Amino acid sequence: MSESRSIIARGAQNRRAFLRSAGAVAVFGGAFLVVGCSDDDKKSMPTPVPTAPGQAKLYDRLGGKPAITAVVDAFVANVAADTRINKFFANTDIPTLKMHLVNQIGQATGGPEKYTGRDMKTAHAGMMITKAHFDALVEDLVKALDQFKVPEREKNELLGLLGPMEKDIVTA
Repeated sequence: MSESRSIIARGAQNRRAFLRSAGAVAVFGGAFLVVGCSDDDKKSMPTPVPTAPGQAKLYDRLGGKPAITAVVDAFVANVAADTRINKFFANTDIPTLKMHLVNQIGQATGGPEKYTGRDMKTAHAGMMITKAHFDALVEDLVKALDQFKVPEREKNELLGLLGPMEKDIVTA
C-alpha cells in the first residue's frame, strides 16, 4: 500500500473512531467564545478533565485532531447558515476561527494542541450576546456532533468542559 493510501486509510479509521466515541456538547459552548481571537489572557480556557486510570483521554475517544477538525468544519457551516447568530461572525476570519476552535477543543480534551486566542470575556465584550444566542450556538454544535454520531457520553463530557464559559460570553 502506498504512503498516501496508508494516510487516507488511517484518516478513515480516525473518523470511524470519532463516530463511535466522540465528544460532549459543552466544548462547543466555547466555540462562541473564540470569535475574536488573538494572544491574550486565557483565564476562561477550560481545564482538561483528568482521565481515570486505564481510560483513554477524551481527545483520543473523539478521534483526535482529524475528527475534531471535521466536527468544527460542520459546526462553523451550521453557524453560517443560522440566521439567529450568523451576524456575530460576519466579519470573522473563518480559517483563523476554525484553527482556534480546533486548538481550544484539542487542549480542553487533553490533546497536544494549544489555544492561543483571547480569553472568552475579552473576546465577547460588547457583543451583547444573549442566552438565546448562546443556546443557538450550542444547538449548532450539537447538530454537528450528531451528524458525526458522537456518543452521548463523550458529547456530554465535551459540553461539560465548555459550558462554564457561558458566564463570560453571555452579557445581555
